[in-house]
Amino acid sequence: MNNFYRLIFIITFFILGCNSNVIEEKKATKEINSLNLNIFTKNGNKKYSIKSPYSTYNNAIDKFEFQKATINIFQKGKLKYSISSDEATLSNNNKILKLNGNVKLKTNNQEEDYLYADSFIWNIDETNYLLTGNIRFENNNVILTSGQAKMGSDNIIEFFKPVKYIIKNDNYNNKYEINSENATYDLEKESLSFKAKDQERVRSIIYF
Repeated sequence: MNNFYRLIFIITFFILGCNSNVIEEKKATKEINSLNLNIFTKNGNKKYSIKSPYSTYNNAIDKFEFQKATINIFQKGKLKYSISSDEATLSNNNKILKLNGNVKLKTNNQEEDYLYADSFIWNIDETNYLLTGNIRFENNNVILTSGQAKMGSDNIIEFFKPVKYIIKNDNYNNKYEINSENATYDLEKESLSFKAKDQERVRSIIYF
């Protein structure tokens, strides 16, 4: 009989323990509707903003998860890039921002440059952005595709091999297509440069 009561006690304790863990997990995760998050620099300038119709915040691991996120990145208080994606996360004490699924980046230039990718990663303490998977850059002058690209605050996008690009003519139609190992596009100068392993023999710059 004592063994029977002991078994009942153990089962009851186990059930209560499981329920407690579920409750604690719910407390740690908070649901947020219509999020509009603004982050500022120490000087008071807006650094970036995040908008999402639905998001969650896990207090235990300090991590935001966003659905249908729109991120605006500012430089010296002015809008520089607008990025949208299916989902995004902000973690590591608000230092690592990752976007995944149908990533679309638009520059604030008059040229209307668009950059598409599967994934976008930004270490917010740095000024470089890494894009991976099905990279496609397009404007009125050129179309570039690659598997990986890196952007910097110097307005230069570096595309890593293999790189394919199409030069457009004056009517914005595809004119001719070229393959290259690496290529860089300067957003301000509207220039495309590419090179091969033997940099002394093959190095070209195209201005639009």
